[in-house]
Amino acid sequence: MATSGCSAETTEPYALRVMGDSMSPEFDDGHIIIVDPAVPLSHEAYAVIDYSGEILFGQYRVDEGRQWLCYLNPDHESVELISKFDVKGVVIQRSTGRRKELKHYEYSTN
Repeated sequence: MATSGCSAETTEPYALRVMGDSMSPEFDDGHIIIVDPAVPLSHEAYAVIDYSGEILFGQYRVDEGRQWLCYLNPDHESVELISKFDVKGVVIQRSTGRRKELKHYEYSTN
């Protein structure tokens, strides 16, 4: 079971740099993401979680009651979230580092 996004150490949005290619092509190595700990986790949200002491970034999915953190790059295997995990926040924005190249993300709570 996930811990609410509001339980993170801070409720203020923060920036992280994407490392690696597991989330390509949507998030490439070096992209900057804005993560908001106050946004609730929902199906298909891009999320940063702490799973067994490891910080992971992927797309959260629920399939027949099972929870997964999926990677967009098919070369990387999805992680089934079997034990408790802590949501550090949900991605609300991405920047490529180039001027005016921002993408915003909104998620349905249904």
